[in-house]
Amino acid sequence: MPDRGGGPTGPRIRVGRPSRRARTLLLTLGVLAVLGMAFVMFAGFWTDWLWYRSVEYSSVFTTTLWTKIGLFFVFGLLMALAVGVNIWLAHRLRPPLSAMSMEQQSLDRYRMGIAPFKKWLLLGITALVGLIAGASAASQWRTWLMFVNGVPFHQKDPQFHMDVSFYAFDLPWYRFLLGFGFAATVIGLVAAALTHYLYGGLRITSPGARATATATGHLSVLLGVFVALKAVAYWLDRYGLAVKSSDFKATDNWTGLRYVDANAYLPAKTILFCIAAICAVLFFATLWRRTWQLPVIGFGLMVLSAILIGGLYPAIVQKFQVQPNEQSKEAPYIEKNIEATRKAYGIDTANPVDYSGKSSDDTKKQRSDSDSAASYRLNDPNIVSPTFQQLEQQRKYYQFPTTLDVDRYKGVDTVVGLRELNLGKLDKRNWINDHFVYTHGFGAVTAKGTSTAQGAPQFTESGLPTTGDLGDYNQRVYYGEKTTQYSIVGGPQKELDYEQDDGTQKTTSYQGDSGVNLSNPINRAAYAVAFSEPQILYSGAIGDGSRILYNRTPKERVEAVAPWLTIDGDAYPTVVKGKIKWVVDAYTTSNGYPYASRTTLGDTTADSLNEGDNQRAVVTQQNQVNYIRNSVKATVDAYTGEVKLYTWDDKDPVLKTWKKAFPGTVEPKSAIPADLKEHLRYPQDMFKVQRELLSLYHVTNSDQFYNASDAWQVPNDPTKKDNSAVPPYYLSMKMPGQNSQQFSLTTTFTPSGRPNLRAFMAVDADATSKDYGTIRLLRVTEDKVYGPEQVQNKLNSSNSVANWVRDMKGADSTVLYGNLLTVPLDKGFLYVEPIYAQGRNAEYPLMRKVAVSYGDRMGFADSLSEALNQAFEVDGATPAEPEKPGGDTTKPPANSTVKEALADAEKAFEDGQKALKENDWTAYGEAQEKLEDALKRADKAQTQADKDAKQNSAADNKSDNKSDNKSDVAGDSKSGDKEAAGG
Repeated sequence: MPDRGGGPTGPRIRVGRPSRRARTLLLTLGVLAVLGMAFVMFAGFWTDWLWYRSVEYSSVFTTTLWTKIGLFFVFGLLMALAVGVNIWLAHRLRPPLSAMSMEQQSLDRYRMGIAPFKKWLLLGITALVGLIAGASAASQWRTWLMFVNGVPFHQKDPQFHMDVSFYAFDLPWYRFLLGFGFAATVIGLVAAALTHYLYGGLRITSPGARATATATGHLSVLLGVFVALKAVAYWLDRYGLAVKSSDFKATDNWTGLRYVDANAYLPAKTILFCIAAICAVLFFATLWRRTWQLPVIGFGLMVLSAILIGGLYPAIVQKFQVQPNEQSKEAPYIEKNIEATRKAYGIDTANPVDYSGKSSDDTKKQRSDSDSAASYRLNDPNIVSPTFQQLEQQRKYYQFPTTLDVDRYKGVDTVVGLRELNLGKLDKRNWINDHFVYTHGFGAVTAKGTSTAQGAPQFTESGLPTTGDLGDYNQRVYYGEKTTQYSIVGGPQKELDYEQDDGTQKTTSYQGDSGVNLSNPINRAAYAVAFSEPQILYSGAIGDGSRILYNRTPKERVEAVAPWLTIDGDAYPTVVKGKIKWVVDAYTTSNGYPYASRTTLGDTTADSLNEGDNQRAVVTQQNQVNYIRNSVKATVDAYTGEVKLYTWDDKDPVLKTWKKAFPGTVEPKSAIPADLKEHLRYPQDMFKVQRELLSLYHVTNSDQFYNASDAWQVPNDPTKKDNSAVPPYYLSMKMPGQNSQQFSLTTTFTPSGRPNLRAFMAVDADATSKDYGTIRLLRVTEDKVYGPEQVQNKLNSSNSVANWVRDMKGADSTVLYGNLLTVPLDKGFLYVEPIYAQGRNAEYPLMRKVAVSYGDRMGFADSLSEALNQAFEVDGATPAEPEKPGGDTTKPPANSTVKEALADAEKAFEDGQKALKENDWTAYGEAQEKLEDALKRADKAQTQADKDAKQNSAADNKSDNKSDNKSDVAGDSKSGDKEAAGG
């Protein structure tokens, strides 16, 4: 075999540097990767800037950005310096010679290993901790802006007599600084200790002293700083007692000092502050004494004092002073909590007025007054949405919200819904259709809230395009609650405006100046990256004039331009001066109002309408609050997306603070157009928070509050089965003492753990009223007044309702119960509930009956007027009967007339469904008329049968009584004869 020159082990493989081409390729790939990551970060920043500039709120973006950048660099640099200086100082103070020991010999290897990289290692460690600390500090931008811009409340807390602004604006920032100081000290201490150990300043197993004098002095100073910060923490904890939450018998959300806090924790914190300050001085003294003896003794004393004074002593006070006489001891603090809580939630003027709940016997006057007591809303906005959908959807790619809104037009309570896009119903889904062709909804549909047309809503604005009472207005809805996808408009690609009745499509091109211009290739590239959609970069459908619209829901837009606000869960549309505008209520909140009990917004604002519905959930910056004001009314134009923020509560110090931080973003209250003000209303979420607090804080007596003898609760929605709270209802009505109806927001209360009615609450919700925001609270003094759940049960168990429901189920229809409205009337309460029926094949429900309850009387008829007549027994009407115990034994089976009428009803229903599928609205209307006529005939025949059965039963009872009397007389006579014979 020839020799290959490789020796016995074969050829030698040379391992050298990569070729020049490979190095160039790797370098190029690395540069491209860095540039790619940089552009991704730039794209996020750039698109945010373009969006804020497009809505003309660039000052919000820049103020927030520069605040974050400033906090990032200041606190990142401080943390880096704190750690870096301590590492450098520990290295500089290292001993010149290390002890000869196994421990030090092992460490020599590490010292030698890092020696060439000491500077880079120091820079890397400090940069890392600086980045982390800076990012954490940047998240505190709200805290910083509130601290530097805070204005006084001109209200002082009852314990320390500090202005409330100290707790709301200053204390949170002081606590952040304290936390940062602790973090910097602890990290610096750990870094210094490790450096001292690495270079021999600290020894564990080596012979001789465990620490050098310089290491002892360095670490003692850091420990002294830590203990000094602890002293500051003890001092701030004193003020923190005023906003501390704790469990208490009176309420689960107690906030503020109690007896044990004022008489045990407060002096304990003061004593611990003094001990910690002395202990810190002892640590600093080691710079001269070079011994740990006194600092260690001082630190041990501080720990022992914290256990005994800060823990054991308060427990003893609570056990032996408070518990034996808790009600008396806590009374002054309960009074402070009640006063602060009522002020913080704006319920300090809500004082219950006694209201018997038991009416007189003047039924004629009650019937007459019932017509003007309220504008009873028979169209429940939570139920008639499918009816809107079926009758006014027009095209399957349109949709209405699940729960419609209530507004006022021409003084009439009106149910309103916008026809928005539903892309999920498109026959053909692709990128062009989703984002270029189908871009907007079309039109506002309205119906009278107080009347129906053959069971369906009586529309006052309908059609496509819509016509009616609203007049001429821009009907295109580019911004809405259901519009969550982005759209690209205004370019070469035409948009579908709406489809006409003859099937032709009318197209349009967006003419507004909303959105961001995509003519710039940099903008297109940025959005292609930001939205992960490369087609934006090269699509031919984008050209001159193309604009991208996104962040399109009203709540998203308001939250983005005012990130310091908490957004109400229900934005509602209104038509003002030829434009559709969304109205969004916004709140300023705080978690630092002393003595005011906290509430959790997510839980408090949940009810049967919005549970599980994220679209109606409150958008909150902090979920737990103890101060809230409806300080801002915002509007969003449905066509242009323009956002306007208007001052509503110009006395709110939190709003004043934010207006200082973001000048020019909130317009004055005087700038609200008069036409818009007519549609502003009291917000639901604010009302829900206030009613939740008033369930306890309607009581102002400390003893009564402590005993919870008059605690209320919001009742469950009687029309639902999930035990969710009954929602508040908008309703034009008269409260006792009012001369005319006021647009109001209403709710009821029941006693805690009981179903009967205990209170009724209404707030004037009309923004044009001089009494806007006035809370009126009626406390029911009678014990046996029916509550909502009892009324619903009474209605369901009545003969009239039970028979009708049975007939509907027999016709394979589903019965739906509408909003159970409560109205005060003649010292009693009138309940009104519309009831709907929906056939098996029907797409929507129709209102078929109205149930009325007043005291022990009730009515159940086809119309509200008839039901009221029945309840008050006027015009020859008789009240509907409640079910007899043991069931209805007098009702005969349905006769032939009833059967014939029900058969006609079933046929009319089927004809209506057939006409509906064929879009034959004339035939559908005729079928509905026949259906209604057949149901009336069936009900009339059944009523007559019931009446005949009743008369027969009465006659039979009379006959039986006569027979019984005769037999009794005969029996008496016979027994008398026997007695005579026996005598």
